Amino acid sequence: MKIRAQALLFDNDGTLVSSLDSVDRCWLRWAEEYGIVEAFEQVELHGRPAAEIVADLLPAHLVPEAVARIETLEVEDVPHDGVRILPGTKDFLASLPADRWAVVTSATRRLAEARLDAVGILPKTLVAADDITRGKPDPEPYLLAARQLGVDPADCVVFEDAPAGLAAGRAAGMTTVALATTHEAHELDADLVVKDLSALSALVTDGTVEVSVRP
Repeated sequence: MKIRAQALLFDNDGTLVSSLDSVDRCWLRWAEEYGIVEAFEQVELHGRPAAEIVADLLPAHLVPEAVARIETLEVEDVPHDGVRILPGTKDFLASLPADRWAVVTSATRRLAEARLDAVGILPKTLVAADDITRGKPDPEPYLLAARQLGVDPADCVVFEDAPAGLAAGRAAGMTTVALATTHEAHELDADLVVKDLSALSALVTDGTVEVSVRP
């Protein structure tokens, strides 16, 4: 299968890097600090902005302070084995022109930049939780990335590992590629499902990116 596009939009956690151990570690500590471990264990974490998760768990007057606290915990955890680059990420991104791709993450800019910097990924375009009013599965983050790159949404491909992110990509009218890094393949609804970026190659010709599944 080959997919042609003008721009490629990547989720970060679970797509380019893995920070699952850090996320679990930091959020559990956070829930313990706020005395809400039991309620926290019922909440879906992956692929959602921290502010939305916190708002589901705490009274409104505590949300700003609590969001700042989890951000600090996660940023401080990055140097302590808090992130690792996923297979295929380096080579795949290196094959793309800097103005043809963006990172679109539910993390805050501070946290996203810390994680990306830790593995040597420096995107020219980054859309973070700070930049939007509605997070995934709403299409707003991906539509904003397309505007920043100057590309029609229909000419974008979204790379995601989480159902919420794939739903956002579909709602934005974009082609979706799912990576089975944090969910089983059968749990992912996308135009193409692969194990990770090592299964793909990209060829750039005349401003068009052709993504292919490696034989």
